[in-house]
Amino acid sequence: SRASFACHASSWKTRAAVPVPQAKKRGWEGNRKVQARAGAAQAGTGSERRPGANKGFVEEMRFVAMRLHTKEQAPKEGKKEARKDEEKPVAQWTPTRQGYLNFLAESKKVYDCMENIMDDAPVAEYAKFKNTGLERGSALAEDIEWFRSTYDMVPSSIEASPGDEYVSLLESLSKEDPPAFICHYYNVYFAHTAGGLMIGRKMSESLLDGATLKFYQWDGDVKEELLPRVRDTLNEVAEGWTREQKDRCLEETQKSFQYSGSLLRLIAT
Repeated sequence: SRASFACHASSWKTRAAVPVPQAKKRGWEGNRKVQARAGAAQAGTGSERRPGANKGFVEEMRFVAMRLHTKEQAPKEGKKEARKDEEKPVAQWTPTRQGYLNFLAESKKVYDCMENIMDDAPVAEYAKFKNTGLERGSALAEDIEWFRSTYDMVPSSIEASPGDEYVSLLESLSKEDPPAFICHYYNVYFAHTAGGLMIGRKMSESLLDGATLKFYQWDGDVKEELLPRVRDTLNEVAEGWTREQKDRCLEETQKSFQYSGSLLRLIAT
């Protein structure tokens, strides 16, 4: 699978339209110093800076994402009113084992897509996100096989597959709009280590007789080792963006929640 993202910065569009020689993939390195100076000028200081900007761009992404949580999901920072089933507290969901398996299978499409994109690196900086330890595709493959051997169950065939729709978007963004693609990458992987773990525990208790899936297990300390390393890489990459590119990334947060929500709906309803 491959990906795409539509950057609004005219400088990016100009560079993106240039054919890329096979031996040298494009990235954000070109004009990095010029972009960095422009970004700093546009970002401003003091009250003009975006919330969280003084701690790095990942904190800006986190701030925007938290405001899209409900009060039940994030009591201190959540601002959104729960209207959809997947936005309600997990305790109010009515999950089924088949629905959960379908969620895992559709999620695997998304993780496989992102991990293939990072491996192929159509944008040079994507290679920095290879083998981070956060990858989930292989773990999900094991879990889907575990369902087959344990419960004699396989994923349902879904006509309007939310996983396929998400993959189509990611493949487009990864090539056409890297900042927007990175927004999805951040929200998918980082959310899984937070709210995703809570969902996993609830599903384990209610559907899996207490079993913990590989999806919720990492090689290494995910909170103290893996996430900080990827957070540093994200901040490093974003240092080469203009303020416009950073804002484009932040603007994509709502859409990332929308597509992730379409996956969670498979469990919540």
